[in-house]
Order: sequence, then structure tokens, then C-alpha cells
Amino acid sequence: MKIERLIKMANDIGDFFNAESNKEIAAEGVTKHILRSWDPRMRRDIIAYCRQDGAGLSELVKTAISRLERV
Repeated sequence: MKIERLIKMANDIGDFFNAESNKEIAAEGVTKHILRSWDPRMRRDIIAYCRQDGAGLSELVKTAISRLERV
């Protein structure tokens, strides 16, 4: 899958969870959603992208992706 598509998907998930006023809970929601719904290749690619530069990803999504690295 193209990285542009993964960026859009991740930011869409982030937009949904951003309605949560507690950003720690929001980031955890993004992390859990990606873990449940994305296949390992997709997760690997978005983690690598975030490590390199992460341009285009919202701050909430960057936080969530950094948590994926620890899982």
C-alpha cells in the first residue's frame, strides 16, 4: 500500500479520536485501532515513515505510532 494512503488513513483515525478531550486516551484509541485493524505490513510501513520524518501525520497520530513501536 502506498505511504500516502497510510498517512491519510492514520490521520482519519486520529481525527475521529481527537474529539476526546484527554489526548492520552485519544492516542491510546488510535494505537489500539491500528493494532486491531491494520495488518503487520501496514503498521511496519507507517512506523518506518514516522521514524524517518513523519511529515503529514498529526501530532496525535505521531504519538500513537510511537506507542506502536513498543508493542
